[in-house]
Amino acid sequence: MESSLSIQARRFKKVREELNYTQQAFAELLEIGSSTADIERGKTRITGKVVTELLERFQINPLWLFGKSFTQYIDVSGGNVSPKAITVDKNDEETILLVNQKAAAGYPHNIQDTEWYDSLPGFTIPLPQYRNATYRGFQVEGDSMLPNIRPNEWVLGRAVSSIAEADNSRIYIVVLQDSVLVKKLQKIHGNAQKVRLISLNKEYLPIDVDISSIQELWLVNSKLSFGVDEPDDSSLLRELQQSMQELKGQINNLQA
Repeated sequence: MESSLSIQARRFKKVREELNYTQQAFAELLEIGSSTADIERGKTRITGKVVTELLERFQINPLWLFGKSFTQYIDVSGGNVSPKAITVDKNDEETILLVNQKAAAGYPHNIQDTEWYDSLPGFTIPLPQYRNATYRGFQVEGDSMLPNIRPNEWVLGRAVSSIAEADNSRIYIVVLQDSVLVKKLQKIHGNAQKVRLISLNKEYLPIDVDISSIQELWLVNSKLSFGVDEPDDSSLLRELQQSMQELKGQINNLQA
């Protein structure tokens, strides 16, 4: 019976038992009713509020809780930027959620509300590059990342647990307290409290943000493009092909 439960139910129970709480006492502490029995039996999902409480009170890594990390504890004060919620399909497989421009406006304010995530479309990619990690897709707004990323394109990002794990000068999806940005992240030498966010479009100035204001961080590893435009020189190519056909016809007439 125990092996048939979801990994989050089993690990939630493990945390409670390691902390020596009864089901009733743990439920009262987390303010989720009279008992944690339904969560541990897999009848009730773990909400974003519970994930946040476990993180803030006991430094429980949300990625570990959902089976996506081997690290059970993380240092909250050390720039934790891991996902605050993870979604799975009916087969208990994690899905890649897509956050369009409209949803992105509300994303920072609903980041811990698991029910809000149910309104977002999700899918899976059966490729090895998307295994053993958590991914999320965001639609890019504006032209600040031209020429690499165009307005309305989608970028897929892999979850990062802490600022310390972030690679310098890579492109990230940065979830702040009030906005979602796609920028190149640069660590500031001599200042461990801030990072610099840089646009690829030179018309936009870099901005420095406090690490404490970053809620989530996703390393961009791919993008989705739709309605790919025809190359600008395609009409010229067609003209050259037509001219070649005409020239070939003229040569054939001379040989006839």
